[in-house]
Amino acid sequence: MASITLSKLSWSTPDGQGVLSDLDAAFGRERVGLVGRNGVGKTTLLRLVAGELQPLGGGVSVTGTLGRLKQAVRFGERETLADLFGVGGALATLRRAEAGEAGVEELSDADWTLEERIAAALARVGLDARPDTRLAELSGGQRTRASLAAAVFAEPDFLLLDEPTNNLDRPGREAVMALLAGWRAGAIVVSHDRELLDQMDAIVELSSLGAARYGGNWTLYRERKAAELAAAAQDLAHAEKAAAEIDRKAQRATERQDRRDGAGARAGARGGTPRILLGARRSNAEASRGEGVRLAERQRAEARTAVAAAQARVEILKDMAVTLPPTGLPANRTVLRLEGVTAGHDAGRPLIRDLSLSMVGPERVAVVGPNGSGKTTLLRLIAGQLAPIRGTVSVAVGFAMLDQSVGILDPGASIRDNFLRLNPGATENACRATLASFLFRADAALQRVGTLSGGQALRAGLACVLGGAEPPSLLILDEPTNHLDIDSIEAIEAGLTAYDGALLLVSHDETFLARVGIQRRLELSPPDRAGA
Repeated sequence: MASITLSKLSWSTPDGQGVLSDLDAAFGRERVGLVGRNGVGKTTLLRLVAGELQPLGGGVSVTGTLGRLKQAVRFGERETLADLFGVGGALATLRRAEAGEAGVEELSDADWTLEERIAAALARVGLDARPDTRLAELSGGQRTRASLAAAVFAEPDFLLLDEPTNNLDRPGREAVMALLAGWRAGAIVVSHDRELLDQMDAIVELSSLGAARYGGNWTLYRERKAAELAAAAQDLAHAEKAAAEIDRKAQRATERQDRRDGAGARAGARGGTPRILLGARRSNAEASRGEGVRLAERQRAEARTAVAAAQARVEILKDMAVTLPPTGLPANRTVLRLEGVTAGHDAGRPLIRDLSLSMVGPERVAVVGPNGSGKTTLLRLIAGQLAPIRGTVSVAVGFAMLDQSVGILDPGASIRDNFLRLNPGATENACRATLASFLFRADAALQRVGTLSGGQALRAGLACVLGGAEPPSLLILDEPTNHLDIDSIEAIEAGLTAYDGALLLVSHDETFLARVGIQRRLELSPPDRAGA
């Protein structure tokens, strides 16, 4: 039976920062959602299981084969789908055989079913492409689909998937969910996609307390987790109350004993009591006081043990808080206007053709469409990062844009320095307070951006864009939930719901779009379909 077992698994960064400690977990023939806050070690755990990292302590035991999907696909300029599948050489042999150039040994080793099996794997994720298609020709979402197809190509015993729906359009997300719905082997899925997590057989939560397993999908996990947290908080409050009551009783007992001892001493000082009797009374009083002290200490120790046990069940978390000052944007103010815009990197094959768009007041518009339809191109056009081929673009208010790669941040500078550069009027105290609200407290604010995880970098970018004293009247966000943990997504949802400016965003997360109150959708089509 295929299995993955983690035993006392520990790992630290090269500079000694602990990430995983004494982790125990087991995975079988099931689909498991691996969840937890950014930086808790989810991607690290997948890399340890895959053998890409070596444990600092403990071990990983894998019985069976693995298929791996990473968050980002790195590729060379000439690398093809066949190379991604690991069959570039075998495909080249087939090509030589078809041309009559293959030797006898090559013909005997040729896999004549290879192309058919590649096509079948690509079809499972809804991607129609030839094996010799260069990866550079594919969009980010198409590369994600291709990588998932490569992971399932050899029918592994376990799939290790790291954010498989990131960068995918709606059909792509549905293809991933359909694949996993029919997957009958094992799968460990790191994801913040609440729809996808609702298809899991179990949820494993990574936290500072270790790995906790919950049977059932995301919805059941949230219900059970909420009940557990409430019960743990109640037990902690009860234990702390009991400890305080023991302290009060011990203090009252000590004060009563002191009063009795004082009264006895005063009576002895007045005379009339034999000295031997006074000595006996003092000895009895000291013995009684000693016994009371020992009893009080035992009760205090038991109470402290109960408090510690209750605290061990409660993870001390700081919640992210996104609170934006008002922008004062009038309801009738024109925010932006595009008239007859054609744009793209290739004037001969523009992604956007003859597009007109206007936004007035605090409107909320989502740009939607399949991968490769020009959504990110449109945002870059509005932000002035790309000039139109034809037409005009006018932005009439102050704005800020946050792209998928968080390119607004200097990777060589600290989070603090980036914030002060992007918000030049901010004081040091205001900077630190804002960064703390985005979970970068004290020395965490001094981390270099280039060392952050994907989720941490996005959170830092959001802090720098949203955290100034005067937020922009127009926010332009490109897939703002990519790489964020779910608690952070919910905090962003709450902050954007209260934001009174205009919002233009690209997102494939339907739950997120619904919760931030999108009022209108602009649907783009890829260039081989009808124009936008």
